[in-house]
Amino acid sequence: MFDAFSQQISKALGPELQPTAAVTVTGNAELPSCFAVSDLASATISAAAQELVALAHADTVAVDARLASLWFDMTLRPTTWELPSAWDAIAGVYEANDGWIRLHTNAPHHRDAALHVLGCAADKPAVAEAVAQWGKTELETAIVLAGGAAAAMHSMKDWAAHPQGKAILQEPLIHWREKDRDAPPATLQGLKVLDLTRVLAGPVASRFLAGFGADVLRIDPPWWNEPGVEPEVTVGKRRAGLDLTQAEDRARFEDLLREADVLVHGYRPGALEDLGFGPEALYRLAPHMIEVSLCAYGWTGPWADRRGFDSLVQMSCGIAAEGMRRAGRDGPVPLPVQALDHATGYLMAAAALRAVRQCNANGRIMAARLSLARTASLLTDVGPREFIGEDVIETRGDVEPVAELTDWGKAHRLRFPVELGGKPIRWQIPAGNLRVDRPYW
Repeated sequence: MFDAFSQQISKALGPELQPTAAVTVTGNAELPSCFAVSDLASATISAAAQELVALAHADTVAVDARLASLWFDMTLRPTTWELPSAWDAIAGVYEANDGWIRLHTNAPHHRDAALHVLGCAADKPAVAEAVAQWGKTELETAIVLAGGAAAAMHSMKDWAAHPQGKAILQEPLIHWREKDRDAPPATLQGLKVLDLTRVLAGPVASRFLAGFGADVLRIDPPWWNEPGVEPEVTVGKRRAGLDLTQAEDRARFEDLLREADVLVHGYRPGALEDLGFGPEALYRLAPHMIEVSLCAYGWTGPWADRRGFDSLVQMSCGIAAEGMRRAGRDGPVPLPVQALDHATGYLMAAAALRAVRQCNANGRIMAARLSLARTASLLTDVGPREFIGEDVIETRGDVEPVAELTDWGKAHRLRFPVELGGKPIRWQIPAGNLRVDRPYW
């Protein structure tokens, strides 16, 4: 399946610029699934690495397939403290009166929306009892309209017939748009990347770029926190805070945009426009800035503006239902890792690097759009199979020997699967809390 994924990704990145070196993939792994998750991990990380080697002027690039599978999960290993849970206490799968539904309640306002609709206490048994009184689609719709995040489980066949499923099939894996021409050349070392992404997919992309020399500045609003993943995705980045509803912060943000080489964001379609930073405004402020963006359910169709996360998209598009069927379980069986997030993140990194290469080759400034749902199609289109695989066992040699001095205490991180010119990745900034740096380049 690795070759099938790689061919589709190569097509999506475009034929204009050919790779300058082949990726050598070593080792093997097979995460337990009826989908080729480990091959997806190797293929997407290899795509980002292949774009990287052309900019870094290295002659070799190697990807360890076993480490690639491990990097589709959490990679930090605390030594003096414990990682907080990535999940809220009531997040998860529940049985409605006609099927299954997943509630995503990690953000407090999403949790409040779900509990308001259900009219129950923040207690898992109480939530389960309340959910059982609803139809899955009826409840999904009610929670989404209330400002929450939920997904009823569909089969792959039902998703293919769904209006949003049909819309996704018409979208490219990476949608490219040319913004401008005659831009100055750029290099990866010191590349100014303005990061407006949250939780996982976008932060995975900017983490990759930071590890190979980009100057990544992450911006978060004052009220946002994601304690379950901050230790995982903040490594290598400076982290500032701005409130884009305040005039002084908006002015500072505009100055950052003017100097940025790349903007990475995960706002739903229309959300940046609502803040006054739609495509026209961004072009006026920063005509030579590359833009890479993602959303959950795609950029067209009736669900284009729907809130979504990896675990919800897996329920919607049939992955969890197919896993349940092939594993012979009596409940949804999602992928063993948040593979849609990670795969989309590495595809975003590949797109950003390809755009830098385009800029250097012909002065073209590009914008790229991706989505979790379209990445899901990349995985499912190669077809499900029998449920095979096992957990990838971590060995002592998989862990970096030097401790990472995070804001929460000492930890070790898994070795990154990519070596460029025989050299491993190096992050200069350890993981830490949000909003601790000044919002300046």
